[in-house]
Amino acid sequence: MKKLNVLLVCGSGASSGFMAANIRKAATKKNIEIDIKAKSEAEIENYIDSIDILLVAPHLQYILDEIEEHGINNNVKIILIKKEYYATLDGENVLEQILEG
Repeated sequence: MKKLNVLLVCGSGASSGFMAANIRKAATKKNIEIDIKAKSEAEIENYIDSIDILLVAPHLQYILDEIEEHGINNNVKIILIKKEYYATLDGENVLEQILEG
């Protein structure tokens, strides 16, 4: 499996930093190479050309259509994180969401 380049976005980028760290830990346990950055949704355009996967925090579901426009044009897989995983910062289950695609 090639290295996964992931951008995780939330409103301000704060809680996504903790989630990204937990996803990194889960990936390390499974020997999966992942480069994951946590940013605010306003920064998607700055990273869209260098990622394979865009993880979207559940509280941004209301702008998912707008976010999907970025990914469709760039062949980026977009995944809305399940609320229960985000609320508990469950990096292992979010990693499974990524792998299931």
